[in-house]
Amino acid sequence: MSEHDNTYVVGNEKDLYQKHKKIRPKKVSGFFNNLRVASVWLLLGIYYLGPWLTWNGRQAILLDLPARQFHLFGITFWPQDFIFLSLLLVIAALALFFFTSVAGRLWCGYACPQTVWTQLFVWVERLVEGDRNKQIKLSNSKWNFRKVRLKFTKHLLWIILALFTGYTFVGYFVPIKTLTTEIITWNMSSWELFWVLFYSFATWGNAGHLREQVCIYMCPYARFQSSMFDKDTLIIAYDDERGEARGARKKGVENYQEQGLGDCINCMQCVHVCPTGIDIRDGLQYECIACAACIDVCDQVMDKMDYPKGLIRYTTENKEKGKSVKLFRAKTIGYGTVLLLITGVFLLSIYLRTPLELDIIKDRNRLYITNSLGLIENIYKLKVLNKQQQDQTYKITFIGPEQMQYIGPLEINVRAGSSETIPVRLSIDPIYMTKSNVEILLQIEANDGSNVSVTEPARFLGPALIRRR
Repeated sequence: MSEHDNTYVVGNEKDLYQKHKKIRPKKVSGFFNNLRVASVWLLLGIYYLGPWLTWNGRQAILLDLPARQFHLFGITFWPQDFIFLSLLLVIAALALFFFTSVAGRLWCGYACPQTVWTQLFVWVERLVEGDRNKQIKLSNSKWNFRKVRLKFTKHLLWIILALFTGYTFVGYFVPIKTLTTEIITWNMSSWELFWVLFYSFATWGNAGHLREQVCIYMCPYARFQSSMFDKDTLIIAYDDERGEARGARKKGVENYQEQGLGDCINCMQCVHVCPTGIDIRDGLQYECIACAACIDVCDQVMDKMDYPKGLIRYTTENKEKGKSVKLFRAKTIGYGTVLLLITGVFLLSIYLRTPLELDIIKDRNRLYITNSLGLIENIYKLKVLNKQQQDQTYKITFIGPEQMQYIGPLEINVRAGSSETIPVRLSIDPIYMTKSNVEILLQIEANDGSNVSVTEPARFLGPALIRRR
């Protein structure tokens, strides 16, 4: 900005706005790459096969939003079980904090959905266009039939994968077999079609085009991870003392150190294989997702040069300085303890959870009535919710003053995952009313011998008593 006016002076537009340069990571092999590939196949297998698993004749994992039922194998969760979802989210957040403080960004490099699907789309791109150098050559070449054919094939396969991903995603909310039939007969609802296409487009855009930009610019995790790092957190680091100064040389040169050179031959392979395009030799950067591709390729270069491996490696800041690594420290102990406690509470709550719910709704129009026999009556509605995945018959038991009569069914049949409401009455001769507000209990118990039961209190109301002499 000029000192004499408020006009911005732009000398070169590229200084302010630079076109994104596509990153094409080079194919790499090695121990950590094998781990990453195994993780991708495992997670994709769980995702794509999950909706097809069955449990007791029902889809094992089904988040049935219209029915407000979440079926997870043998357990059905209802809106009343929202506390379990809250605990699960807290556990996920604490687990992220704990593992980040211990192992850095291993989640990002091996298990993050963005990483997993990006890896899948990169594999397809390499299958069609070849490895990094061939992709660059194809991109820089003029448009011709071959280039159009390869680009069309790549995007067609990407779209097929994206559509299959979107179809599977909706299959977690709509029974997958029903959804498949609807697709074949082209009888999908508008919302089903919308979410299949929306999730497919998101997958195609994030994994096919945005890729590392999601990690660098959109993911908040990369921004606040530094608050969870300390000097004993696992990171990927380049050994400056051993590697510097960088310089090319032929294999077998023995006096390179006398020439002031380190073990790094400046081959740039660590940059070429990086999925976020950083140079790990510049130090720890928030763009690094700890995938270890640079470790694998650097170890291969060191092998070829007959140098020791580990120029780039998993390490910690303290280990780099020759200090001992402390796994058990205040931060990890704190995160770990809270994580174990909340996980224990969650599992115990699931174990002790009663798959039965009883709501007692008193008639609010009349607090009580006096029937033709002169008895005081209260009217209630019993709403019984069967949270199990099997039909059940429940026995109804009244617990209260012995002079009080229960008028209503003694059993109720409730279908799996549904509720039934029945009216009942309680009556008593007013001469036995020692007070105008009496506490009573109603118990619902399963008849299948499973010891599933629930007892709820209610109030029996009568007229205000006149003090007797």
